[in-house]
This record gives sequence, C-alpha cells and structure tokens, in this order.
Amino acid sequence: MDYGFVKVAAATPEIKVADCVYNTESVLKLWLQAEEQGCQLVVFPELVLTGATCGDLFTHPVLLNGCMNGLKKLIDASADLQSVAVVGMPFMQHGKVFNCAVVIQQGEVLGVVPKTVLSESDRRVFSAPADTVMKYCDALESIYTDVVPFGTKQLFISNGQQAFSFAVEIGEDLYAPVQPSTGHAMAGASVIVNLSAGNELIGSAEYRRQMVSAQSGRLLCGYVYASAGYGESTTDLVFAGHNLIAENGTVLAESKLFDTGLVITELDVEKLEQERRRQNFFPQQIGEGNGYYHFYFEQNCKTAPLTRTIDPMPFIPSDSVKRAERCELILSIQAQGLKKRLVHSWAKSAVIGISGGLDSTLALLVAAKAMDLLNRPRTDIVAVTMPCFGTTSRTRSNAELLCQELGVTFRTVDIGNTVKAHFADIGHDFEDHSVTFENGQARERTQVLMDIANQTNGLVIGTGDLSELALGWATYNGDHMSMYGVNGSIPKTLVRHVVRYVADTTDNAKLSETLLDILDTPVSPELLPAQDGEIAQKTEDLVGPYELHDFFLYHAVRWACPPKKIYYLAKKAFAGQYDNETILHWLRTFFRRFFNQQFKRSCLPDGPKVGTVGLSPRGDWNMPSDAMSTLWLAEIDELKA
Repeated sequence: MDYGFVKVAAATPEIKVADCVYNTESVLKLWLQAEEQGCQLVVFPELVLTGATCGDLFTHPVLLNGCMNGLKKLIDASADLQSVAVVGMPFMQHGKVFNCAVVIQQGEVLGVVPKTVLSESDRRVFSAPADTVMKYCDALESIYTDVVPFGTKQLFISNGQQAFSFAVEIGEDLYAPVQPSTGHAMAGASVIVNLSAGNELIGSAEYRRQMVSAQSGRLLCGYVYASAGYGESTTDLVFAGHNLIAENGTVLAESKLFDTGLVITELDVEKLEQERRRQNFFPQQIGEGNGYYHFYFEQNCKTAPLTRTIDPMPFIPSDSVKRAERCELILSIQAQGLKKRLVHSWAKSAVIGISGGLDSTLALLVAAKAMDLLNRPRTDIVAVTMPCFGTTSRTRSNAELLCQELGVTFRTVDIGNTVKAHFADIGHDFEDHSVTFENGQARERTQVLMDIANQTNGLVIGTGDLSELALGWATYNGDHMSMYGVNGSIPKTLVRHVVRYVADTTDNAKLSETLLDILDTPVSPELLPAQDGEIAQKTEDLVGPYELHDFFLYHAVRWACPPKKIYYLAKKAFAGQYDNETILHWLRTFFRRFFNQQFKRSCLPDGPKVGTVGLSPRGDWNMPSDAMSTLWLAEIDELKA
C-alpha cells in the first residue's frame, strides 16, 4: 500500500483435529479471501494444518505425511498469490519433530521457523531448535526442490517496501523472560508475527491483549497474533481464536472470542521506522552481520483502501473516561510545574493577563490549582484584564465573572490611551489597522503584566498554547513572552477539552456557566475594533481551523510525516467535513508558517511538557530559525497540481 502502510491479516480457520485435507482447504479459503482484500501478510495459528491438540499423534508418520501433502497443496495454490502466508505445522527435520511456522509466497517456501520456547505439552513430542540457521530443510525433498532455510533467526524483507520486514515467534515465545521477538526487532524486523494455540480461561483474553500491546510498544513494531479456535479438541480445553493486531502499544484490530475468519487492518511501518530512528537504540538499517538469514521477497498486491481509523483529534482520547483522566492529569502536571517555579523563585504572586478567552482561562485555572497545592490564598493570583480597541463586553464580562468565582485578585487596566500615545510617538496612523496596530496592543499588555509582577514581587504566567506556537500566532515579545508558560505544550483542541472538563466537574454552578460561555466564544486576539459590539477578528478565519492545524502538527512533528502522507491521512480523517482543496490550502499555510515562525520558538520561556509533542528549544524541537520550507511546499504544490 501507499505511504508506508502494510495490510495484514490474522486468520483463524475452522478446522478438524488431524484432518489435514480439511484443514488445508480451510487455510487456503481464508488465504484467498485475504489476497482478494489486498493483504500483504496473512498469519495462521500454530499447528493449524493438523490442529494443535493432536497430542502423541504428532509423532505418527501418517499425520506428518498428510501435513506435508497439505503443505504441497498450499505451495502449488500460491503460485499466483502475492500475499505472504505464515502457516503453522509439525515439521520433520533431521529425524526430529519441530513445531514450526512455514512462510509461503508465489509457489515458494521462503523459510521454516521452529518454536523456541516449548511448553510442557510441547516437550512431550517436539524438539527444541538449535540457535543457528540450517541452510536446508531435508523434509521438503519430496515436495519441494529448492534450498529452504530452517531456524529461528530469519528475517523476511519486502524488496519494494524495505521498511516492511517481519520475523516469526510461536505461542509461548511471547511469554518467555527473553522473547525471540526482542532479537528479531533488534535485527531489523518491523513486524512480528505470532502463531499461537493458547486456550481460553477466565482473564486470559485481557492478559493476552496486554502482552501483545506491550510487546509491540516495547519493540516499536507491528505485532500480528493469530490464535487457534473452533475445531480444536475440547477434551480438556476450549480455544477462542482470539486474534490481535497491534502497533507501537496500540491494539488496532481484534477478533471477538470464539469467532473464526479474518481480522484485517494496516500497519504503518514507515511510522515505526521513524520512531525507531528517533529513539536511536534500534539499528539504523538491516545488516547481514547479525546472525540472521535474510530473504527478500517481491510483491505486487491488489490496491486496497485504508481501513484503519485515522483519528481527526490525535491529541484527544475518544473515550470519555480516558479523556477525563487525561484532562485531570494535564491540570496536575501544569499545576505542579507552576508550584515548583513559584516556590523556587520566592514569588509572592502569579500575574496573568485574563482576556475572557480559552488560553488565559486555562492558565488561570492552573494557577488556582497551584495555589491550592501550596496552601496559599488564591488572592495571591493577580488577574489583569486590559481592554482596548477590540475588546467586547462579552469577553470582558466573562473575564470578570471568572476571576470573581475563582476568588483571585482582579485588576482592570485600560490600555487604550497608552497605546494611542505610543502610536503618536512612533507616527503610526490610528486608522492603519496593520500588524503595527495589532502588535502595539499585545506588547503594551505584556509590559503592563511585567510591571505589575515587579510591583507584587511575582511571576508573569504565559497563556499561549502549542498550536499558536506552531503557527507563530503570537506577538514577538508580546504575548509570546512570560516568566513561565503553563500552556506551551497543550494544543488548542486539547485546551478546549481541559476547560470543558473543569466546567463539567466543578461544584460551582456559576463558574461552570461562565466556562461554558467562554468555550462558546470565537477564538480571537481581539486586536481590531469590534463591529457592532461583536468580535471582528476570528483567528480561524485567518490562519485556518485549529482542528486541522493540530492534526498537521501531530503528524509532522511526532511522526515526521511528509506533506503527502499528512494529506492522505487528513482526507480520511476529515472525510465529509473538509474537501480536499480546503485541506491542501491550510496544509500549505501550516508548513509555511511553521518554518517562517521558528524564530519565535527559539526563545520560549520555560514551561511543563505534558505530551509527546512539544516545541521547546531546550530538547523537544531543535530547528534553525532560518530553515527553508521550499521542499515541503513544493510537495504540497505537486499535490495541488
């Protein structure tokens, strides 16, 4: 697939114990279905050609020969299949029986991988493998003439998509103290497949889910887990066919217990490669000197649409419980950061410019929480509203009500006359509503706050958020500057939810009502004169919707996605909400401003980091202020063309 996505399937066919003919047909049926849906990799359960519950029959030549005949049928039937199948079966090698995964594609056996960690029941009939790769599978002579490697250290690599490489572990391998998949990932495998036959017990599904999720996160890989299901013997155990596909700690797709069939989704191996590059403790490339045998395969799979969900709000959990937990944690991180800074600096006050907008509201809520943690009165917070030419009665009223309900010290400083005098001093026409008109007000507000902080032996608390910093939507040495910025790592879309969380959970009805009205107020710096008492300057009309910019920011900074891939993802995420032309327009705006405004981010005040995306120059984001956006904009222009 395009843009680093690999379509994979975990397949659980219905089987009959020891009926290799029936089981082969069941495997082939699901394999063909996966091929038709454009899958590149199809993983079947452990010992699927025989059933995992054959017991002592695994040593019987009749069963082993029947299984080999089934394998030959799969090899022959795959001659025209582009997808790679990984099939579990017992396998004779040098006179011993091994529990193996056989990798098949286009009429070829790419490799045979034995199970490393044997359970008690496994050891009754199966042998443990040596740690080396043997170059030839003698058991295949009767059905297959090519040399086939046998061993645990095998890496299967796509020639056309080199970020896509996979390795195999089987069943209990996942639960060992040292899992084979750890070595596989360090050798370069971006995807781990596990052929399993775990039976179902109370609590085992949740434990299995946690293990698969954790292993994919720890190894920064995709993990495809296919488990035995209906048709296995129920003499003592029941098998639920619990299939899971995870990526970097997140379960993307999962089957219902006791279902058979396919579970299909896409793994973003390009994203995994980028994360490994960023973490810098994985090998930067797949090398031949690591003891692994490498097999390179070609694929030309059917083009298939992207089916995995692309979250339009990547910073915000969709689950309401998790969202509430996230908001509470964010408030706590912010407040703890501010608490430490107030104590360390011996500050007697926290000075905040309060506008009646979202960002200053969140900063004030954080300051109130910090003072509570310090057992200090909230009157130590000095909230300053500074009305000027664009201030509306709605925002001014909300600012006053908010401060009243929070019990902070409230001051009003009308800066209109001061700004007019300043314009006269520098010879700026009051009717010229250019950037000088706007920034003059922003810088005057910052000067007032700084001076009040001096008066009260306090700190100026910054209110600007991550989205504004990404776009450079801040006046240099105006609202851009503070003594501690509590919102600097929180994107605008998340600011809304944190404020909403406080509105929903506070016992103060008047505070909740005020917060809800602030949430309903258009985002605006209010730097242009109001029109009929209403806000004349709406930020999202000028720079674009923040939900788009936050989406662009997340994928550009967190995953280093190029514009083409971001556009591809945004089209799916915002389908029916924004047309392609609109997405491209604001995508270009984002990258143009992101590069041009880096100089503002190169000198940011301190502030707490709350998530994986940050733009602090002290470790989160290191970018020269004069870096050119030429290549990124050219890629967007190609899309527009």
